[in-house]
Amino acid sequence: MAKLTPYIFSEDAKAQAEFYTSALGGEILSVKTFGELPGSKEEMKDKVLHLSLVAGGVPIYMSDSMFQSLDRGNGMHLTLAFDSDAEAHEAFDRLSEGGKVVDPLKPQFWGALFGVIEDKFGVLWQVTTEASA
Repeated sequence: MAKLTPYIFSEDAKAQAEFYTSALGGEILSVKTFGELPGSKEEMKDKVLHLSLVAGGVPIYMSDSMFQSLDRGNGMHLTLAFDSDAEAHEAFDRLSEGGKVVDPLKPQFWGALFGVIEDKFGVLWQVTTEASA
């Protein structure tokens, strides 16, 4: 059985990871920089090669985007499903700080809360309660 882990390319992976662990609870597990690679260029030494974190109980990988420009699109959302309305509201409020609410978190016809946020890094999140997952 496979396990799906989001991999987010970022303009500032460390800051973005700190935002997610603060907003959702969790921790940064490891950070590897380009400076750890033999022969790396001085200007890249502090850039993130690979970062592993857990936020809201979800494992996420990140890296600074060094070899391609970032062009965020609407082809994918990350979905967080919570057991309680209170947890969903807390995550929604924290993730929306500095970003924008696309669809407010509210009760839906299928019997669960659901809302969409674009966070301050341009990542789209669906927040819902478990009943709809």
